[in-house]
Amino acid sequence: MRDGESDYRVIVGMATCGIAAGARPVLNALVNEAAQGGYSCIIAQTGCIGMCTLEPIVEVFDKDGAKTTYVLVTAEKAIEIMREHVANGKIVEKYTIGTVKKQGDIKWKDYMH
Repeated sequence: MRDGESDYRVIVGMATCGIAAGARPVLNALVNEAAQGGYSCIIAQTGCIGMCTLEPIVEVFDKDGAKTTYVLVTAEKAIEIMREHVANGKIVEKYTIGTVKKQGDIKWKDYMH
């Protein structure tokens, strides 16, 4: 993102798998929360992110290019992500699968228990 743009870009996977898993209410919750809270962010949708079994997926990109991927997101979780991560810069670890700060710097959570 360029200077003067929003601090965060929030992307929701809205392919058929995402929509079937409940991505539409997640997108609506994000848009409504952003409108009510005055967040410095852009909310957008994309097609398939490639992890259908973990949908709905929300990816949060900060202005430095770091990406955090949230999985199995509900409308309630989406609001928490907005209030913690987008408003305060605090990643909501319990909903993530991983964070990439820059290419080659991947920090995947141990998702296999």
